[in-house]
Amino acid sequence: MMKQRLLAEAIGSFFLFACVVGSGVMAEGLAGGNVAVALLGNTLATGAILAVLIAMLGPISGAHFNPAVTLAFRIRGEIGTREALLFVLVQLCAGIAGVWAAHVMFDLPVWQYSIKPRTGTGQWLGEFIATFGLVLTILGTIKVSKAWVPASVGLYISAAYWFTSSTSFANPAITVARSLSNTFAGISPADVLGFIAAQLAGAIVAVYTFRVLYTDTD
Repeated sequence: MMKQRLLAEAIGSFFLFACVVGSGVMAEGLAGGNVAVALLGNTLATGAILAVLIAMLGPISGAHFNPAVTLAFRIRGEIGTREALLFVLVQLCAGIAGVWAAHVMFDLPVWQYSIKPRTGTGQWLGEFIATFGLVLTILGTIKVSKAWVPASVGLYISAAYWFTSSTSFANPAITVARSLSNTFAGISPADVLGFIAAQLAGAIVAVYTFRVLYTDTD
C-alpha cells in the first residue's frame, strides 16, 4: 500500500538523517579536535544505520531514502512519476525532521544554517563519483545477489566517506537537510545546488552504465 511505502520512506529518512548529523555532533565532541577520528565515528554510524534500515524497510518501500535513488528507479520504470514525487517529498520532510531531532537531542538550536563551505570542481566530482557508485552498487547488487543489498550499500557509503573529496553526501535530500545544520556534517546553503546537480548527474549515468554492464547477463 502507498501509505506503508511512504511511511517506510519517512522512517528511514528520519533515522538516516538524524544519524548522520547526530553522530557527527557526538564524534566531533569526543574527538578532541582530531577531524580524522570524528570522521571515522561519523562513518561507522552512517554505514551501520544504512544496513539496518535497508534490511528492515527495503521489503516495504525499496528503502530509497534518497531522491537520486528514486530518480534511478523512475528512469528504469520501476516506480511511477506520482509515487516518485511523493517519495522525494517524504524523504526531504522526514529527513529535515531527523536533523532537527538531532539538534534537540544535543541541546542545539533547532533552526540553524551551516557556514561550512563545500564547493569547487573537486567536491562536485566527488559527489558525482559517490552517487554514481552508490546507484551502481544498488542496481548491481539487486541484479546479482539481492540479499546483499543492505551490507553492500552500508559498506559502499562507509568507503566513499573516505575516498571521495566531498565525504560522499550522495543524496540531494540529505544535502538540503545538512545545510540546515551548522555542525560537523553541515554544508553551506550556497553550495547545495552544485552538490545536487553532481548527484543527479551521477545517478543518471549510473543507470545507463548498468544497462550496458549487465546486458545479456543472467
